[in-house]
Amino acid sequence: MLYLVATPIGNMEDITLRALETLRTVDFVASEDTRHTGMLLKRYEISKPQIAFHEHNEARAGGRIMGILAEGKNVALVTDAGTPGIADPGYSIVQKALAEGHEVTMIPGPAGLIMAVVLSGLPLHAFTFRGFAPRKPGPRKRFLGIDARSPHTLIFYESPYRLEALLKDALEVYGDRRAAIANDLTKKFESVDRGTISELLAGLKKKAARGEYIVVIEGVEKGTGSSIDDDDAGDDSDATEDATDYADAGDDNNADNADNADSADSADSAEDHNE
Repeated sequence: MLYLVATPIGNMEDITLRALETLRTVDFVASEDTRHTGMLLKRYEISKPQIAFHEHNEARAGGRIMGILAEGKNVALVTDAGTPGIADPGYSIVQKALAEGHEVTMIPGPAGLIMAVVLSGLPLHAFTFRGFAPRKPGPRKRFLGIDARSPHTLIFYESPYRLEALLKDALEVYGDRRAAIANDLTKKFESVDRGTISELLAGLKKKAARGEYIVVIEGVEKGTGSSIDDDDAGDDSDATEDATDYADAGDDNNADNADNADSADSADSAEDHNE
C-alpha cells in the first residue's frame, strides 16, 4: 500500500501518532529530501530505508516505487513539510499507483494553507487554493485575473523574493481588499499580518521578507468588481497563452533555492546510502 504521510510544517511536535506508527511499520520511506526526512526519523528513533522522490526524478523513482508496491510491500511518501501533493511532489505517484491498481491511503496532518486561512480572519465558508503565481508580471496578472470576480477567499503560496510583486499585482487586479500574510507558521517567529493589501505592502518595507509566505485575500464582495479590464478578467484563453510561464509556478518554492539542483543530486546519492 502507498501511504501519503503529512509531516510537520515547522514544529516537529506536530507529527501525529498515526504518522509515527506508519513510518515505523512501512518497508520504505519515499522522501522529497532524504536528509531532511532523515532528521525527522532520527528524532523519533525510526530507522527505515529511504528512496529519494522529488521533482527531478519523479519518473524514475516513481517506477521504482511501483515495483516495490507490486511486490506487496508498503511505502510511505513524505515531503519536506506538510501534506504530500499540495504544492509538493505526490500527485504523479498517486496517479500511477491508482492506475496500476495499488491501494492508496493518507495519514492526515499539517497543511500550511489551512492554518493560514483559518488564522487570516477572512471568510472560511468557501476558499480557493491557487498555489504559486507565475514569476513574470504579465502572466501573473492574468493568473490573478481568473479569480477577479470570485466570491471565495483566495490562498496563494509565494517566495520572499516575489512577495511584494505579488501584492502589487493583487492590488491592481483585485483592488484594496482585506488580506493576510502568514509566515513561519508553527515556528518560534510565527507571524500573521492582517489588513488591506495596501497596508500589508507598506508593512513589508519595515522588515526583511524571509521564508515561504502564504497570502490570503478575501473574495469579491457582492456588487463590486475589480480594476482589471473586463476582457482580461474573464478571458481564460489569455491565461492559457502563458501556460508555459506559470505551469511551473508550483515549483517556485524549489527554484528559488540556489542549491536546489545540488540538493536533488545529493538526495539521489543518499538514496543508495540509506538502502
